[in-house]
Amino acid sequence: MTGFRRGLVALVLAAMPAAAAPVVDPGVQFARLPDGRALAFRCTGAGTPTVLLDGGWGASSLAWSKVQRLVAPTTRVCSYDRAGMGLSDPGPAPRDGAAIARDLDEALRAAHIAGPFVVVGHSAGGLYVRLFADRRPADVVGMVLVDPSVDHQDRRLSAVFGPGAGSVAGLRARSAACLAAATAHALPSVDPQLARCDAATPVATWATEVAELDSLWGATSDEVVAGRSSYGALPLIVLTAGDTNAALPEPARRVADRVWAGLHDEIAEHSTVGVRRTVAGTGHLIPKDRPDAVAAAIAEVIRAAPRASAGGRP
Repeated sequence: MTGFRRGLVALVLAAMPAAAAPVVDPGVQFARLPDGRALAFRCTGAGTPTVLLDGGWGASSLAWSKVQRLVAPTTRVCSYDRAGMGLSDPGPAPRDGAAIARDLDEALRAAHIAGPFVVVGHSAGGLYVRLFADRRPADVVGMVLVDPSVDHQDRRLSAVFGPGAGSVAGLRARSAACLAAATAHALPSVDPQLARCDAATPVATWATEVAELDSLWGATSDEVVAGRSSYGALPLIVLTAGDTNAALPEPARRVADRVWAGLHDEIAEHSTVGVRRTVAGTGHLIPKDRPDAVAAAIAEVIRAAPRASAGGRP
């Protein structure tokens, strides 16, 4: 059973890459928030609606590069770095979903990136775009959630598989160790426990990773639950990774797959036209391994979205 629970942790965030050092890109646009901080956007393509891409835990906008290249020929698409990630300035604590959604809302207004929007969230980003949609319901005309995290995921998985099934304690400990070492100017290090700690990664990035995890199954989950219980007829597609549990023996894999798909079914049911689909040939990192599946879902949602004007509220 111990191996079973270890496999379930992969459903959470463990497959996410370590934070990459920022890469200067002439295509980056900076939006200045009311408090003076700046968030970095990478916008390509033209047309409406604008597709907004929000990544998983530990990921910058570069995680969307394959998907963005596929979507840009048909409409405008913007990926962005959350506060403290990539090229964006860090944000004040707490880094819960409400703060992240507020940052995105204010940054879009500051950069004059107008709706209508189709929002796309991967992993933890799935929670964040749902909160953004609650802030801008008139402007969000479609949603794609890519192997999304679910509210109170630790509690819900533990209720089925036992204590620790959905814990992110290991991930937090790794990022906290990197944060401590970076703060002490002790990187790079020969300590094998610090092998994943890239010396080029800013201290603020490690701090952001810890802060987001500290809120994920608490405040962020509470905020999602307190949000809309129904999206009406909003076009919504939830993509579930087909091979996340491939390393588990049967029947454990079949059980884990069924539970994870069931949690995603619940999200899809928030819309009267919501659907869930399993994406074969990929684990949790669908945007990297099957960008075609993500781009196809985005295109389908765009076709089904209301023909709103391109003028959305700035």
